[in-house]
Amino acid sequence: MADSWNPTIEQFSSLPSTNTLAGERANAGAPAGLTLVADFQTAGRGRLDRSWEAPPKASLLCSVLLRPTLPSELLHLATIAMALAARSAVSEVTGVAPELKWPNDVLLQGKKFGGILAEAHLAAPGGAPGTLAIVVGIGINLTFDGPPEANATSLRTSTGHDVDRDVLLEALLQALGPRQAALNTVDGRRSLMTEYREALSTIGQIVTIHLHDGSKEGEAVGVGDDGALLVQIDGVEIPFSVGDVIHVRPAAK
Repeated sequence: MADSWNPTIEQFSSLPSTNTLAGERANAGAPAGLTLVADFQTAGRGRLDRSWEAPPKASLLCSVLLRPTLPSELLHLATIAMALAARSAVSEVTGVAPELKWPNDVLLQGKKFGGILAEAHLAAPGGAPGTLAIVVGIGINLTFDGPPEANATSLRTSTGHDVDRDVLLEALLQALGPRQAALNTVDGRRSLMTEYREALSTIGQIVTIHLHDGSKEGEAVGVGDDGALLVQIDGVEIPFSVGDVIHVRPAAK
């Protein structure tokens, strides 16, 4: 890892949520690189506060505290940095390169096996001037495919062999090192967006965007620098932000 990136790992048999505890530690002044790992979460959550509960030790469940110099309107890049690190780590450990689905899912064979949730703590003390505290949590299914209705998978199911959680965690933190550093510069942030767009399976698909007040269908043609998904509908390119969208899926054929 880069000399300036030296994560400290704390392991727990059970926690309500690694993100919640990491946020509390951030607000108490914990340094960047704090990494909390749990065998089991009793109150794990994803986007839109959806609950998710996997059997003990069936997943890599962790949260990492970042303190980048990052404009508040670019907080989505912390999620992107983790998604790219997860893709790299899984590829290194399994030999199979996952795809990314906008905005925060990691896929193998078209099925989700990992999800990311980032939470900013803008008033947290302890960082250098100009930095923000961002907790980025990730869950990666190692042996648990999720409930049937989730249409999800696990690394064991998709690759045919077991993956050691600690080996994957080490690879994840290694891959996150240069990407969290990239958050601090304009060129680094541009590089993250380029890598993200290349890894995003959503682009080029005809998708259905499920919104709070209905749904839209069109072709996903790109992602803006602000993280919005750009969808062409009736010849017009429309941006959809993460906060507006409930779900994106390939349109039914």
